[in-house]
Amino acid sequence: MRGWPLLITLLLGGCNLAPTYERPAAPIYSAYSEPQAAGGRLATDVSWRNFFGDPQLKADIAAALQNNRDLAQATARIEQARAQYRIQNAQRLPQVDISASAAQARTPTPAGAVTSDLYTAQIGVTAFELDFWGRLANLSEAARRQYLATVEAQRAFELALIANVASVYYAIRSGEEGIDLSERTVVIRRHAQEIARQRLDAGVTSTVDFDQASVLVTQAETQLADLQRTTEQQRNLLLVLVGGPMAGPPPPGRGIADSGQFAALVPGLPSSLLVNRPDVLAAEEQLRGANANIGAARATYLPFIALTGSAGYISPELSSLFVGSSHAWSYAAAAALPLFDFGRRRALVAQTRARRDELVANYQRTVQEAFREVSDGLVGRRRLQEQIEAQERAVAVQRDLADTAELRYASGISVYLEVLDAERNLFTAEQQLILLRAAALQNGVALYIALGGGAA
Repeated sequence: MRGWPLLITLLLGGCNLAPTYERPAAPIYSAYSEPQAAGGRLATDVSWRNFFGDPQLKADIAAALQNNRDLAQATARIEQARAQYRIQNAQRLPQVDISASAAQARTPTPAGAVTSDLYTAQIGVTAFELDFWGRLANLSEAARRQYLATVEAQRAFELALIANVASVYYAIRSGEEGIDLSERTVVIRRHAQEIARQRLDAGVTSTVDFDQASVLVTQAETQLADLQRTTEQQRNLLLVLVGGPMAGPPPPGRGIADSGQFAALVPGLPSSLLVNRPDVLAAEEQLRGANANIGAARATYLPFIALTGSAGYISPELSSLFVGSSHAWSYAAAAALPLFDFGRRRALVAQTRARRDELVANYQRTVQEAFREVSDGLVGRRRLQEQIEAQERAVAVQRDLADTAELRYASGISVYLEVLDAERNLFTAEQQLILLRAAALQNGVALYIALGGGAA
């Protein structure tokens, strides 16, 4: 038994046949094409609690991170991967068992039956593999990398959950503002419809004007019903994302035109995505694990060496079981190397290399996708703001046109069709402005997540 420390030292200091890991080249540009905004912080330096400015949204995100069922599954998968790593790593060390037995046997002989007793108490190791070639070490490393990849995958899921909650929340808020606009428009147009009816009854106008006023009413009513439907569906989706009904009334929210929705961000360099994006980190951990599996496969070409041993006491009498003369021990070493396996080991190495090559391509694709998402978010941030500013000007112009058309019609200068077109265009422009503001908010969330933000 005194040789065990030496054997374990030899085991842990064995050679490693895994290829030297090198991070694959990132097939992306060294800088983003969009100009950097002045001021702001890196997304990884801003927690989601400090990034979002809407109290109601922050309450929804906190509830989702605590109660979402899909997130609970992702967390459970981390525990599974951790347990699998511990199982695999335990195989690198000897399994020590203790046993005791008592037996009695009756053996017939020419002189008569003989009864014998045998008592044992032993501690032993069975088929302990001496990992000179690093097979078990590489399998353990592969399991560890899979565990780390699962951790990063869970973090990526958290970020996706934050993004989904925020996106749905802003869809609800924009829907509510659209509903409010539609309801006010319906009231105004019903009033105009009633005036048109009175003018028709007085013989001042024809049925054409009344029908055109009715068209404006039905347009607003149709839009109102559609917004109520889609907004309620978004509320149902949000309920699933946050894990159930909230306890107590939610805090007040901010309007989608509020400038305090987000903290200001700067993107930094694309190379930072390699260490900040959890999906990129997960892809790299999987690649490292595949690299270790190559080493484990290569080790099958070398002899398998195993050790067994035991030490304890054996005695025909229980009373003398633990005396010095009853001490017994044994040990044995065995080595095996397949001579003919019809290409099985060669195929195993080829399989692990092909898996590594697949994961290299997956890693590079993940990096490219991360770069694209950030680039899309940056160009969206600038161009959507330009669209919003232009649409605000368009709404102001359409409002002036609607007021002018109403005055021209009241003065008898134009027909009611001019009023109809102006009111329809104004309503469409106002709804479009709401949608653009919501799109800008959702783009801001996507950019924050794409940059690797979201830490608690």
